[in-house]
Amino acid sequence: MWFLAASIVLFGPLLLTAALLLYGERRLPGSFGARLWLRPMNGCDWLWAIGGLAAVSVLTGGIAAALLMLQDGKTLHPSFMAFEPLGPGRYWILGAWLPFFVLNIVGEEFVWRGVALPRQEVAFGKRAWLVNGILWLLFHAAFPWQVLLTLVPITLLLPYVVQRRRSTWAGIVIHAGFGAMGFLVLAFGLA
Repeated sequence: MWFLAASIVLFGPLLLTAALLLYGERRLPGSFGARLWLRPMNGCDWLWAIGGLAAVSVLTGGIAAALLMLQDGKTLHPSFMAFEPLGPGRYWILGAWLPFFVLNIVGEEFVWRGVALPRQEVAFGKRAWLVNGILWLLFHAAFPWQVLLTLVPITLLLPYVVQRRRSTWAGIVIHAGFGAMGFLVLAFGLA
């Protein structure tokens, strides 16, 4: 139910908001692809994206491990997102997760990196990634503080890589890789 509700209530409206913001910019010169930093990725972009994903994964894993030790192994995720590991008769949940996953990744990256970060760069210059990352972390404020703490690496490193490379695709690669790994680890009871 979480996947369906989040897709309809959160990520659908998020994408609609981004589209409306971009509609207001339709008279500006240049293509929307350039405006959203959606140029094709080159080899250097891929290196930054893969390196960013590795750094986010290692740092998040370290924070999560430290929190689990401090909390005597208590779970870090909120109860409304908890579910038993998948098994026979429950693999259909992967199919329910896929639309949520796509809307989550594309929606957040389109809004936060494609629409907001270039605007923030005009206002904040080279430090726009930091403003973007802090606001993106606050976007997740409904989660418990432990979850927010584990999100710090991705909410700071991902916008840094995107701004540095001027590539929203790099953010999509990092976000998708991290999100898929996290879900699959939980779904198959590996954590």
